[in-house]
Amino acid sequence: MELLKISTYPDSILRKKCTSIEQITDREIKLFEEMLFTMRHFAGIGLAAPQIGIAKNLIVADIGEGAIKLANPTILKTAGWDQLEEGCLSIPGVTVNIERPFEIIVGGINENNQLMEIKAKGLLARVLLHEIDHLKGRLIIDYLNLLEKFRLRLHKRREVTKKYAHLRV
Repeated sequence: MELLKISTYPDSILRKKCTSIEQITDREIKLFEEMLFTMRHFAGIGLAAPQIGIAKNLIVADIGEGAIKLANPTILKTAGWDQLEEGCLSIPGVTVNIERPFEIIVGGINENNQLMEIKAKGLLARVLLHEIDHLKGRLIIDYLNLLEKFRLRLHKRREVTKKYAHLRV
């Protein structure tokens, strides 16, 4: 199984809106498996295709209840609200407190080319919503307010300055 490279912020692929999948072929099935392998290798619980440099509507998730592989996921219904810290494999070291629906119904196409609906709540709902955000070019840092964004930029700038301090003339 091939370990895929995770695209990290500010890679422009993370801001692209992804294209729909017409049909699941052997290529998508292989990609689903490689995405799951990569996600698990990096101790993630969800991964979207743009995070591995592919602007297509594909996501995988596994919170310990079995793998979900979905193309063209669409949010059909939401209910309730929940707030929790989220991290992202594409933005290492950053967590953001995000309010999201607690219960959802998501429609899409599974790896067998079948239309399906997934009813999810709690953590699984959050993971699916997070990955669907990726397909729209939205990142967890987009949920920050202006002051929080400024603090994050300042923190990142300090990290870069520390990393390259030895190169100063």
